[in-house]
Amino acid sequence: MLDKKKLPTTAIIIGIVSLFSDLSTEMAYPLLPLFISTLPGYSPIYLGLIEGVAEATASIVTAFSGWISDWFQKRKTIAILGYGMTTLAKPVIALATGIPMVLTGRFMDRFGKGIRSAPKDTMLANVATVENRGQVFGFERMMDSAGAVIGPAVAIALFYQFGFSLQTVFLLTVIPSLLAFFCLFLVEEKETQESSKKIFSFQGLSREFWLFLVINTVFNLGNSTNAFLILKASEVGMGVITSVGCYMLYNAIYCFGSYPAGVFSDRLGRKSILLIGFLIFALSYLGFAFAQTSFWVWILFAFYGVYPALTDGVGKAMAVDLTTPQVRATAIGLFAASVGLTRIPASYLGGVLWKYYGSSATFYFGAIAALLAFVLLLFFNPKQKQVEI
Repeated sequence: MLDKKKLPTTAIIIGIVSLFSDLSTEMAYPLLPLFISTLPGYSPIYLGLIEGVAEATASIVTAFSGWISDWFQKRKTIAILGYGMTTLAKPVIALATGIPMVLTGRFMDRFGKGIRSAPKDTMLANVATVENRGQVFGFERMMDSAGAVIGPAVAIALFYQFGFSLQTVFLLTVIPSLLAFFCLFLVEEKETQESSKKIFSFQGLSREFWLFLVINTVFNLGNSTNAFLILKASEVGMGVITSVGCYMLYNAIYCFGSYPAGVFSDRLGRKSILLIGFLIFALSYLGFAFAQTSFWVWILFAFYGVYPALTDGVGKAMAVDLTTPQVRATAIGLFAASVGLTRIPASYLGGVLWKYYGSSATFYFGAIAALLAFVLLLFFNPKQKQVEI
């Protein structure tokens, strides 16, 4: 058994990979709403559609990537292909002259993310145990969200302090993406138990796993793109710098909370931590629905940052808890799909509600979905699989 107080080397390297990768993504993401708003035919509906398609693509591909990873047992190779594709996709948005090209760029970027996510998370799961699984996933989430703090800071400095164009900022995102790509080669992949029959099968995925997937899907039906939060900041009169500053604060809270949340989930149970996370999401969205001043938007962004810290890594750890080593990547891929497949309707509906009924309607809907998922999770009784590698 691994010393649960010591992180495996593989987990540390993958954490660094996630840091550079998200730094690259988040250099562009906070500026994307501003960029899209300058293109012909802009509408909040298009913003929701682009982000919905992008995130859904990542999750759908992740589901298949997970199964392929279980089939070939070559997690590292598949992950490298995904990071490589993401790197190649970075310049596309910089060259965009219309919304279709932005959609193409985001599609390519998230397609690469879909290829790499399940194999990467499975490599993490394979070096963890039941006792430190939350810690391992929490560390990766902490490093990932640290990149989401540094990325916007770099973008603001380049765009406002040094006067770089949006296109140039987007092109420079290639640099940290390349660093993530090459760091992944340092990972030593751990061998796992292989299934004797390599066929498409859901055997090993427990009834509790499928129930958890349903609950997670209900929650994410109201979890539209975070770009709407940045638009909300603009709606109350905040400028681009302060709006991005709010987003950085959110990611900072996410960063600092992820690791301890994972550790606490190892000690107190995943369900308890997830329940608190769902409740915080619902209260945050209700707050955004009523917020009319920049003061409350700052407070809400900070409070909202607690939610992903409590749910992202812990949710993945619970998904792994409810399955067996032979189908871990498949389980992680399906879990990601339960998030992403809902992103198209969630983000598109969020844009429609915003356009026709105002921003409050978007946030009311999200809060209701989260509260429903909270109630479902409250009555959920997960039975952890005790099969270890």
